[in-house]
Amino acid sequence: MAIVAGVDFGTLSVRVTLLDSERGPLGTAVAAYPLHRSTSDHDLATQSHEDHMVSLAQAMHAALAQTGVAGDDVRAIALDTTGSSVIPVDAHMQPLNEYYLWCDHRAKHEAHKITALAHAEGIEAIDWCGGVYSHEWGFAKLLHWLRNNPEKRGQFASAFEHCDMVAATLSGITDPKLVKRSVCAMGHKWLWNPKWGGYPPQAFLSKVDPLFDGVVEKMSGEFLTSDHLAGHLSPEWAAKMGLKAGIPIPVGAFDAHWDAIGAGCRQGDVVNVIGTSTCIIAMQPEVNLVPGVCGVVPGSVHPYYTGVEAGLSAVGDIFEAIAKRAGTTVKELSAQTAGFKAGQTGLLRLSWDNGDRTVLVDADLAGVTLGWTLLHTAADEFFAAIEGTAFHTRIILERMAEYGVPVQRVINGGGIPQHNQALNQVYANVLNKPVVVPDGIPTSLGSGIFAMLAIGEFKSVEEAQAKLCLKEKIFLPEPFEASIYEELFGLYRRLYFALGSNQTEGVDLHAIFGDLRKISVRH
Repeated sequence: MAIVAGVDFGTLSVRVTLLDSERGPLGTAVAAYPLHRSTSDHDLATQSHEDHMVSLAQAMHAALAQTGVAGDDVRAIALDTTGSSVIPVDAHMQPLNEYYLWCDHRAKHEAHKITALAHAEGIEAIDWCGGVYSHEWGFAKLLHWLRNNPEKRGQFASAFEHCDMVAATLSGITDPKLVKRSVCAMGHKWLWNPKWGGYPPQAFLSKVDPLFDGVVEKMSGEFLTSDHLAGHLSPEWAAKMGLKAGIPIPVGAFDAHWDAIGAGCRQGDVVNVIGTSTCIIAMQPEVNLVPGVCGVVPGSVHPYYTGVEAGLSAVGDIFEAIAKRAGTTVKELSAQTAGFKAGQTGLLRLSWDNGDRTVLVDADLAGVTLGWTLLHTAADEFFAAIEGTAFHTRIILERMAEYGVPVQRVINGGGIPQHNQALNQVYANVLNKPVVVPDGIPTSLGSGIFAMLAIGEFKSVEEAQAKLCLKEKIFLPEPFEASIYEELFGLYRRLYFALGSNQTEGVDLHAIFGDLRKISVRH
């Protein structure tokens, strides 16, 4: 028997789960931290490294108290975080600013410049991230910081993804060059791959902007998959968290990638990690490049498979925004829509409220809802938003399948599917595939699995999954509902590409309005 701690840093809170190698999850505790926004700049979203670390200690103490586990009995700690969440540091690993959180969209111009020049220069790395470098990713955010903080440039020594920064802090590392970097983080968000020697050439990055001069050296280090160690828990942080000093900390990863492992992902599966946004994760033995996806990275999900990432920039955030505008709650809207049927609202909603992460990769797109009448309610819009996120997910899965990534089983992971059964049924009907949902919250289970591997408790990811993953619930497609969604998806797909890009022919909106009305009265 072994006990480990699995840690998951989400957008608004950190979750600590203690797991027993025989009994599975023993208990979970959560501690919140603030997300900093600005009324003058809606693209800004930052968080404090100190806030994260204080909340981690609080959650760890709460988990120990809840379970009755003695801190000295915890044999390893592993952590995943949001990404791309980027922090610049000085030569002593002290933050120079807050994290540019994953949902910070200030770096749009920087991302456009990187994309255009990468294609012009024939940089292979751009093909591995779907052909478009995103405003959500590392180099774009770092360049935005360098451009907008001239007084701190002289102190800049390096920048880190959240998962690497936390692991380094816990390990007591104070030299940026000694920090182990996550293949998951750097491969998906920083154009890194050993195939072309790591990062793109320094000459290319300097051509993007001279402020990048020397950045390859500053971002250097050892790049490792999560079956390697980032370090061992320092005495300082062992005391702060009530744990034993010296326990191993494996190299971290992004939350969605380890959530997929915790949800039972295997070859042929696609996992929708549905939370504030959705990350769509798959893994396969081959390397298949997919235009418009967030990245194809060997070893990013499972150390011995190639990880594929895609997603939606907002899902839970859209639901919350609808509820807030209506002066109600998502829970109440979920109750009101429990019996809704496919297409009954007569609305068709494109989920671009926070831009498009995949397939169009365009931060300037905004939400669109067609079919409004004087009788529509917030509940109608909420249900149309669920349908819209499912349609967008199908767009992505079809793109992945088109380019050789099999979609044999769909798993809805993350927090939202645990609390909204109607959403799971809509996804099953829209995708016309069985949707598997873990019977419980899988968040931080993936971290626990890699913590177990760090102490050799299991021989493989698969062995640990078989022992620790939750039981599953299955939502089967309903034939009549699926047939209606097949019609609606055809309308959605035309609108998605026609309104979302200037490279397709327009659509007949008058005909679509009529089709929506006809579909709404089918039941």
